[in-house]
Amino acid sequence: MAPPRKYSPELREQTGERTGSIARVADQLGVHREALRTWIRQA
Repeated sequence: MAPPRKYSPELREQTGERTGSIARVADQLGVHREALRTWIRQA
Protein backbone atom coordinates (compact mmCIF):
# COMPACT_ATOMS: atom_id res chain seq x y z
CA MET A 1 0.00 0.00 0.00
CA ALA A 2 1.30 3.46 -0.89
CA PRO A 3 1.91 5.93 1.94
CA PRO A 4 -0.57 8.81 2.27
CA ARG A 5 0.27 11.92 0.32
CA LYS A 6 1.89 14.64 2.33
CA TYR A 7 0.31 17.57 0.49
CA SER A 8 -3.20 18.10 -0.78
CA PRO A 9 -3.91 18.46 -4.53
CA GLU A 10 -4.87 22.09 -3.93
CA LEU A 11 -1.49 22.85 -2.39
CA ARG A 12 0.32 21.01 -5.17
CA GLU A 13 -1.44 23.20 -7.75
CA GLN A 14 0.01 26.31 -6.10
CA THR A 15 3.60 25.22 -6.66
CA GLY A 16 3.49 26.81 -10.11
CA GLU A 17 2.68 30.13 -8.46
CA ARG A 18 5.86 30.01 -6.37
CA THR A 19 7.90 31.38 -9.25
CA GLY A 20 8.99 34.83 -8.21
CA SER A 21 7.48 34.66 -4.74
CA ILE A 22 10.84 34.99 -2.97
CA ALA A 23 11.66 38.02 -5.09
CA ARG A 24 8.25 39.56 -4.44
CA VAL A 25 8.44 39.06 -0.65
CA ALA A 26 12.06 40.22 -0.48
CA ASP A 27 11.13 43.41 -2.31
CA GLN A 28 8.21 43.99 0.05
CA LEU A 29 10.45 43.49 3.09
CA GLY A 30 13.27 45.57 1.64
CA VAL A 31 15.86 42.78 1.94
CA HIS A 32 18.15 41.18 -0.60
CA ARG A 33 16.60 38.20 -2.38
CA GLU A 34 19.52 35.88 -1.61
CA ALA A 35 19.35 36.82 2.09
CA LEU A 36 15.69 35.80 2.20
CA ARG A 37 16.45 32.61 0.29
CA THR A 38 19.14 31.75 2.86
CA TRP A 39 16.80 32.43 5.77
CA ILE A 40 14.18 30.15 4.22
CA ARG A 41 16.70 27.33 3.76
CA GLN A 42 17.88 27.70 7.37
CA ALA A 43 14.33 27.54 8.69
